[in-house]
Amino acid sequence: MPEAPAQKCILIVDDTPINIGVISGALKDSFRTKVATNGEKALAIASGDDKPDLILLDVMMPVMDGYEVCRRLKANPETRDIPVIFLTGQTGTEDETKGFEVGAVDYIHKPFSEAVVKARVRTHLMLREAHAQIAKQLLAINIELEMARQIQLSILPRSTPKIAGLNIVASYIPMTSVAGDFYDFIIVDDKHVGILVADVSGHGLPSALIASMLQVALTAQAAHASDPARVLSGLNQALCGKFEQNFVTAAYAFVDMEKNVMTYAGAGHPPLLFRSKSSGKVSEVLENGLFLGQFPEATYASLTLPVGVGDRTVLYTDGIPETKNSSEVEFGTARLMRFMEENPALPVDKFADGLLDELSSWSQQPRGQGQQDDITILTIDFHHL
Repeated sequence: MPEAPAQKCILIVDDTPINIGVISGALKDSFRTKVATNGEKALAIASGDDKPDLILLDVMMPVMDGYEVCRRLKANPETRDIPVIFLTGQTGTEDETKGFEVGAVDYIHKPFSEAVVKARVRTHLMLREAHAQIAKQLLAINIELEMARQIQLSILPRSTPKIAGLNIVASYIPMTSVAGDFYDFIIVDDKHVGILVADVSGHGLPSALIASMLQVALTAQAAHASDPARVLSGLNQALCGKFEQNFVTAAYAFVDMEKNVMTYAGAGHPPLLFRSKSSGKVSEVLENGLFLGQFPEATYASLTLPVGVGDRTVLYTDGIPETKNSSEVEFGTARLMRFMEENPALPVDKFADGLLDELSSWSQQPRGQGQQDDITILTIDFHHL
């Protein structure tokens, strides 16, 4: 037969024998009890090997009153989680407020009612067990989230492609442990590469799971990597019917370093930004079809633009333009374009850091804190042809 659960242990702390007798009598049939007649002894018992599950603590005691005992209990990591119920004959609001401020969970007023003592003790033991169970579940969830984070990071490319004449730097900053942003590459050869940036709606595990599906779906498009419209159509067909509540925006660019051109197509995604070295201006490149995963009949088109030495392209997710300041004003695409125009000499490997500092200044939040969405930035520089 299974063993009966061990009785909970209640520590009674009071310097008056009559009070100890009343409380012990009320609890003896349901709980184990320990007794301390002063604060020092109470602290010693509470920090011992057989710790109490709850402490009934008299407020008015010589040498060390109940408030000080409670303060010390809550300051000690070994005893801070033991619930403390004060025993008092004082009924003033200030007295009760002081007790709650030092960490008590409840008060029992003198003269004691046995029914009230038992009810309060049972209630707070149940609350402690519930809290412990929630903490255990939260720990398990956090462990699973960390595993999911590691898996998701393993899906993302470990490095960017090495293409002659091309520098590609990726920056990926999830809002939480796991993210709905995704990026990847189709490397055709040393002169041709496809670049995908995608953003799954929503946050957390559902979005992360859908993002992980994109890796497999993109790999299947390798045979026609040079046709962005067809790549997006293939991704859409692969995702449709797999989920109902989410959708995916995406941008795909194919860089041909033999012809010195870049071909681009989008699916409900923020525009590609292109800075021409010759003009010094930044322009939006937009060729958007419907977002992915919801409309099987969706079609996509692409456009081609020439590239030259010193040109820069930025692909990104909407976590950048949608970053808000304290007045709920979004950073916006125009400010992003202006940042590109005003920082032409910023090296490709420093561009994302500079932009993230700009976003931090705009939102008045330290980098990595208070982030409102996942952020992915792919910076592409054409350094020679």
